[in-house]
Amino acid sequence: LEEAEPYFYTLQTMVSRIVRHLPEIDNKYFDERKDKPAGEKTTGLVVVTADKGLAGAYNHNVLKMAEEQMQKAGQTGKYKLFVVGELGRQYFAKEGLEVDTEFKYTVQNPSLHRARVITDRVMELYDKGELDEVYIVYTKMENAFNMNAEKIQLLPLKKEDFMRAPIDTYQEEIKVEPSMEAILEHVVPNCVTGIIYGSLVESFASE
Repeated sequence: LEEAEPYFYTLQTMVSRIVRHLPEIDNKYFDERKDKPAGEKTTGLVVVTADKGLAGAYNHNVLKMAEEQMQKAGQTGKYKLFVVGELGRQYFAKEGLEVDTEFKYTVQNPSLHRARVITDRVMELYDKGELDEVYIVYTKMENAFNMNAEKIQLLPLKKEDFMRAPIDTYQEEIKVEPSMEAILEHVVPNCVTGIIYGSLVESFASE
């Protein structure tokens, strides 16, 4: 977990520097699609559960939070499920809920490659307009004795989240090649991958 955090924070810092220097930037990854009626929006939910039980309230808490988010999404639109872990797959199958994609063998061996596989799927649907927002529900490790179910919005990114970052970079000059769009096309998927990877590692550590 300690080794994963520097990668995650460095990516956040990179995006913060871009956004701070170009607050007027217009990019699909920051598009909240306000012109789309709420009832027509589709929410993607990446739910990280375990492959096995016997972990106290670990799976229950994540699934409960996922259900709350599904109900919220269902009131104003639709949702798609992306499930990590055998327990989650079994639970949603028992409830008769359709799962868009299952990611097997990922929970017990978190890696950047496995995180990218998840990212590629949700980014593909987001780019096509089949997803309007994407969240990940996982277990955050507060300390060695306290773990809590957590929800993070992966897409779209919110400018204000990055503008609040405590980084004094106003005096630096940034030169962009070939273009800001090209850089964001590369940086944002990596940023999403970093968040997913961090969530997988935190979940595994918590379990």
